[in-house]
Amino acid sequence: MTRNGRAGSGAPDGLVIVDKPAGFTSHDVVARMRRFAGTRRVGHAGTLDPMATGVLVIGVEKATRLLGHLALTEKEYRATIRLGQTTVTDDAEGEITASEGAAGVDLGAVRAGIEELTGNIQQVPSKVSAIKIDGKRSYARAREGEEFAIPARPVTVSSFALHDRREAKAEDGTTVLDLDVTVVCSSGTYIRALARDLGAGLGVGGHLTALRRIRVGPYGLEAARTLERLEESLEILPIAEAAAAAFPRWDVDERQARLLGNGVRIDMPPGETGAGATGTGPGPVAVFGPEGRFLALVEESKGKAKSLAVFV
Repeated sequence: MTRNGRAGSGAPDGLVIVDKPAGFTSHDVVARMRRFAGTRRVGHAGTLDPMATGVLVIGVEKATRLLGHLALTEKEYRATIRLGQTTVTDDAEGEITASEGAAGVDLGAVRAGIEELTGNIQQVPSKVSAIKIDGKRSYARAREGEEFAIPARPVTVSSFALHDRREAKAEDGTTVLDLDVTVVCSSGTYIRALARDLGAGLGVGGHLTALRRIRVGPYGLEAARTLERLEESLEILPIAEAAAAAFPRWDVDERQARLLGNGVRIDMPPGETGAGATGTGPGPVAVFGPEGRFLALVEESKGKAKSLAVFV
């Protein structure tokens, strides 16, 4: 990982793994990173709500072209779900719309509800999400008081684990049940929608009170840095290391590298058995030339390497 002070206009191409604080939007973090790196060419992979904390992957310079592909990787969260109350936003930042209480909910019912929300499921995103409905953001429609429906979409919840539960008293005196959970899921899964649906299935309502993203693809909290630390010393993971960590790797020779650079679709190796390929298959593959030069992201199309982004 490259360490420099404020990089100025010579910011290297790479990723910055930020431990986002509560109260910041993802755009707020991007604005800070533009100032730290001295460049406008900064973006993020996968939005975190202001309430949420944890891993936010930031791309600098050419690495911004990796972000759309990184955003599709698996994510892991720690969260607290409150059963017994429903809010308009499905999280603690929204107005409470119902207080059913959760005093009668037993552990077996909770575990059964979690099991129902594990695996390949159909999920309706929260109405205050950034999903576009007929070209307009869902949260904008909700703010304006519109009545509208968001279609369910398929997501994968690989793991939904309960670690602790405790009764508590909400501010209005309602007896609620707080659940500490971890969730591993596909891109596009809304954890607050899981909280909402778990509560609805149990007949008591539910919402999210805390959320911390602990992993995006291969990048976990151990690699994340606070904004305060990054302001003192900007730490950028070079683009080649970032690509090698996030995608299957395919090493090519000088002739293949030259053809790829000229836009020629060369033969892809047949999966893991291909010479120089490591775990290639569906999805992006990082191509490296001689001396470890990162050349491109490609995907297989009819046996050929179709370029997604070229970095030479």
